[in-house]
Amino acid sequence: MLLLNKKKKHMTRTTNARIAGFTYLAYIAIGIAGMVLFNQATSAEGIAAKLAGIAQHTTNVGATIVLTLLTCFAALVLGVTLYRITREQDPDLAMLALTCRVGEGVLSGIFVLATLGLLWLGTAVGENAPNTQSVHALAAFLFKAQGWNTLIGATFFAVGSMLFSWLLLRGRMIPVALAWLGVVASVLLVVGLPLQLAEFLHGAVTQLMWIPMAAFELIVALWLLIKGVPQMTTLAGD
Repeated sequence: MLLLNKKKKHMTRTTNARIAGFTYLAYIAIGIAGMVLFNQATSAEGIAAKLAGIAQHTTNVGATIVLTLLTCFAALVLGVTLYRITREQDPDLAMLALTCRVGEGVLSGIFVLATLGLLWLGTAVGENAPNTQSVHALAAFLFKAQGWNTLIGATFFAVGSMLFSWLLLRGRMIPVALAWLGVVASVLLVVGLPLQLAEFLHGAVTQLMWIPMAAFELIVALWLLIKGVPQMTTLAGD
């Protein structure tokens, strides 16, 4: 019976690892697709031109809304599966990491609300449509709110990633070098994103600081999907 329970526990951890690996890849693909579609609709310069682009590309914007909702749930799935994998290393840190990923997923919903608002402003006609000055002011705020929301959500993501990477490192559940890459990449974002939000950090560095994280997530996704994680030998309790 004890052997059966251990085998079942190992299978559960392996299953969660593979779900996490698949979800990492899906999250990346869905996120990029949503970004490309929304940028196609809003690539013009100026608020009026951006709203005109939204009106001309309502299908793109609608698809962005659906894809963003999918990323919300992907963040939740990653939080739960990574928690299940790492909780035996330190249940408190694993729970904190889980709540950060949940916060990330919930905050992504605010991006959806802002996008819905922009879609309404870009397509509103007739008596219910606000005047042009109000439309432009509201749209400018919603575009700004999208940017702020993205940085805040990404900060929650970075903290959750840092904690999960540390627990994966402690448990030697993935190669040590890969785990350290996750820790370092996450810390870089944990420091850089608040500075960017506060407008202390500008320019190309705000894009370059994501490169280590992109490399880590692609590699760890494939590792978890193909290799899974080994059975724990030392338990810290639930």
